[in-house]
Amino acid sequence: MSDRALSVVRAGALTTVQDRGRPGHAHLGVSRSGALDAPAAALVNRLVGNPPDAAVLETTLTGCALRPRCAVTVAVGGAPCPVRVNGRPAPWGAPLRVPAGAVLDVGAAVLGLRTYVAVGGGVVVEPVLGSRSTDLLSGLGPVPLTDGTVLPLGAEPAGHTRVDVAPQPAPPAELVLRVTLGPREDWFTAAAVRAFTSRAYRVSPASNRIGLRTEGPALERALTGELASEGMVLGAVQVPPDGRPVVFLADHPTTGGYPVIGVVRPADLPAAAQAVPGTPVRFLAVRRR
Repeated sequence: MSDRALSVVRAGALTTVQDRGRPGHAHLGVSRSGALDAPAAALVNRLVGNPPDAAVLETTLTGCALRPRCAVTVAVGGAPCPVRVNGRPAPWGAPLRVPAGAVLDVGAAVLGLRTYVAVGGGVVVEPVLGSRSTDLLSGLGPVPLTDGTVLPLGAEPAGHTRVDVAPQPAPPAELVLRVTLGPREDWFTAAAVRAFTSRAYRVSPASNRIGLRTEGPALERALTGELASEGMVLGAVQVPPDGRPVVFLADHPTTGGYPVIGVVRPADLPAAAQAVPGTPVRFLAVRRR
């Protein structure tokens, strides 16, 4: 293997390779996938001089540790966390140079949930359906990283952004999700629809890349029959039999048989990627565009 590679010293709780995803394959039963906090992934790519579609690493809560085989430029962003190179503090939110053989330690998130690591040249694992993203539901793309995994890198970019620190939005203290009601709000009682758009929920610890699960008031159905499976989109808010809303994220199924009470605006989903368990959630009804 080329010297342009890095080894995983510590994989962390869940670290995956992600890019902008593989849209356009829902008819094959394949969701878009890709980085959950897409703006954070795009920013770290920009900081190291990569194109916006270069593959990065997405860590979950506990970070990861990496050892490059060659000197590389790296940027860490998304959820704020301590960064160290061979045990010495290094900047978060800015490009840094990591020597060959040094250990880049991306620590546990101080705020938020998902941290992104871009390396100059990007991670160049074999693409599947045009994307290098890991899809946890379908199993497409590279498997989640384990200790000892070796990741090939692309050619070093000609240059990188020169900043002291790049401003990034703070993870949400309260997650406000704008929703367009429908297509199946008529499957719920009027009181349930009011509760959905006025009562407080919390992010459940059972949330993952497939969906943000909530804890809070159960939504009562007006119709109790079975619903034929329908197409599902990113941001769809499906209500399973327990009555607690689930917001579908990047690795969501492409069809489902539980009613969808509303759809979250795409611009609000990056914040959902950083909402830790227990974060208050409010669904705000907006008009159809």
